Amino acid sequence: MSRNARRGALAAATVALTLTAAACSSSSDSGSSSGPDASSSGSSAFQAQHKGGTLKLVAHAAAGSFDPQVNYTLQYWQLFQSMYDGLLAFKKVNGQESFTVVPDLATAMPKVTNGGKTYTFTLRKGVTFSNGKALTTDDVVASFQRIFKVSSPTAGTFYNGIVGADACLKTPASCTLSKGVIGDAKAGTVTINLTAADPEFEYKLAVPHAVVVPKDSPTKDAGTKPLPSTGPYMAASYDPNRALKLVRNPHFKEWSRQAEPQGYPDAIDYTFGQTVESEVTAIENGQADWMYDAPPADRLNEIGTKYASRAHVNPLTAFWYATLNVNMAPFNNKLARQAINWAVDRSAVVRLYGGTNLASPACTVLPPGFPGHVDSCDYTKGGGTTWKAADLTKAKELVKQSGTAGQEVGIVVQDDDVNKSIGQYLQSLLTQLGYKATLKPLSGNIQFTYIQNTKNKVQLALTSWYQDYPAASDFLNVLLSCASYHPGSDSSINISGFCDKGVDAKMQAALKTSQTDKASADKQWGAVDQTVMAQSPVVPLINPKMIDFTSTRVGNYQFSKQFYMLVGQLWVK
Repeated sequence: MSRNARRGALAAATVALTLTAAACSSSSDSGSSSGPDASSSGSSAFQAQHKGGTLKLVAHAAAGSFDPQVNYTLQYWQLFQSMYDGLLAFKKVNGQESFTVVPDLATAMPKVTNGGKTYTFTLRKGVTFSNGKALTTDDVVASFQRIFKVSSPTAGTFYNGIVGADACLKTPASCTLSKGVIGDAKAGTVTINLTAADPEFEYKLAVPHAVVVPKDSPTKDAGTKPLPSTGPYMAASYDPNRALKLVRNPHFKEWSRQAEPQGYPDAIDYTFGQTVESEVTAIENGQADWMYDAPPADRLNEIGTKYASRAHVNPLTAFWYATLNVNMAPFNNKLARQAINWAVDRSAVVRLYGGTNLASPACTVLPPGFPGHVDSCDYTKGGGTTWKAADLTKAKELVKQSGTAGQEVGIVVQDDDVNKSIGQYLQSLLTQLGYKATLKPLSGNIQFTYIQNTKNKVQLALTSWYQDYPAASDFLNVLLSCASYHPGSDSSINISGFCDKGVDAKMQAALKTSQTDKASADKQWGAVDQTVMAQSPVVPLINPKMIDFTSTRVGNYQFSKQFYMLVGQLWVK
């Protein structure tokens, strides 16, 4: 799931984490649950006896725009799964099956013809938006146009293969996709034509940027005015400074338990502005049911012992990294970028995040266990395939060779404790290397869009990336391709501004290979990863795990590997 500006990290004491890892439940491929009446959660059928109540979620900050075709954060993608629908969807289930794509607003998986370039869908009948209007093929066509009109962050990487997308990317306001997305109201079908076969296209249709919204939706970022939804929940109100409230969509009728299951809570209240300390206390006291932010270090011991049955640890296909702006001094100098990679003590970052039970050092863009990943570590003392230690001596020599010592470097991080602590470490490190480093903490509500916009002249930023879907291109092509770099836009996900024509050509070759030979394509992606690391536009720091801490009121905990905790499937007393 894509989404940067993801889940916060855990700053923790090692003893606390040892207890946490030992005592907390972990989700597995066969299913996991905890809380009241957890033993009955294995059933896939809706259990009406658990319907009702208000689920109370808390977070330090909101995540910006609530427009599903614009927002690119886990915080809201988790919620969108119970609100908005696309032609296809990832299964709303626990474990490995959550990577499986199933029909959603379409009655069946598409009929694929024309050498893999034409997808034909039959639209499901009887689906109604939360505003009472019936879903039509016109809504589907308009929604694909809208991806480009609102400059969705993935318009140039996920959907640029649609016929006519090139024109839409150049002049979004006049986007028609007239030959690319064709609706037939009489037949109830939607046909999508691609310029070339794309074996990942069904994945791309199953993420929130491809959801269907009403055809009269604004052709600009809807911001704090939520759009009508088709799923079990709709937004009743949203104030990013205070709270978000979801209520049942009165027009929703479950059409596919796999794609869009009926939700259990009657309402979901999401409150913003609390400290992480107060969030933990609220959950322990039953005043809140779940926190988006990770617990602070001084609370992990009690969570790992006294409240162990209510904490859930899950490994993630993700990485935290530092972006280095290749178009601004000092990081327009490759030697300066490589120096930072050599200098960073990834073990120190692991400790700041929460220790070895919740993170491991990262050397590559692709996470371990992910398609295309190769054990490789260009920047570790003594060499090898895994990270062992930083090499400050080598780093200082590279800074000297680059001639960049003494230059100013701003470091932009989110303002929560963990991000700030990692930022402070990076500030200290850059000072050691001879730079004049300053730390710029920003609210998580704005940091992610801020660091994407080139107008803000961000030299170094701390951020993270969690998969949209299980394919190497979702890291390398999305984060580091020329197509993802949009100067002056809040939706420029290539934050480093790295655009290397040679690397881009290798990415395109890997995408083409994947049409017929995924295994060979994965090898190509692994080579691209190593080529990118030699250029050093980013500094991989850690591969994280996640803790979900829930209250005693909550049951039926399920962890989707694709979209994480299934909020709408929680039982609440």
